[in-house]
Amino acid sequence: MRAVRLPGSILQEIRSHGRSAYPEECCGFLIAESLENEAERTIVAVERAGNEYDGERRRRFLIRPEELRDVERRLDGSGRSVAGFYHSHPDHPARPSQFDQDHAWPWYTYLVLTVTERDSPAVGAFELDPDSTTFREVALIVTDAPSPTAGVAGG
Repeated sequence: MRAVRLPGSILQEIRSHGRSAYPEECCGFLIAESLENEAERTIVAVERAGNEYDGERRRRFLIRPEELRDVERRLDGSGRSVAGFYHSHPDHPARPSQFDQDHAWPWYTYLVLTVTERDSPAVGAFELDPDSTTFREVALIVTDAPSPTAGVAGG
């Protein structure tokens, strides 16, 4: 099982994004320095994305493909890559919904966080199993180490 390592400062940035978007879902990109280590993925930055879902954003999010391509282009040649995505579940558990599972891609890491009106008490890390097309939880290691860069990748 893969583990995901995340500096506490980056987790705080994700939680801050979730609280600022509440009661709607927030979403964004997880950026990794290197994806060569199959046993562990280290997130070094995040970048907020716009929730472009055309409907009830309290229960759904959508990141447009062109936004993903734009982030990938800006990271090209930097040694960094989009390793996955994060999003919030306002007033719901920090685990993927059936909708999340139906729209997920294998290989990427997905962080899901609970957000309430006052707090963001829980976060979980998941990956889609390509054979069963179901999510499996992966270990999330939150470190005290500061992120190598300030929060956002490329701007």
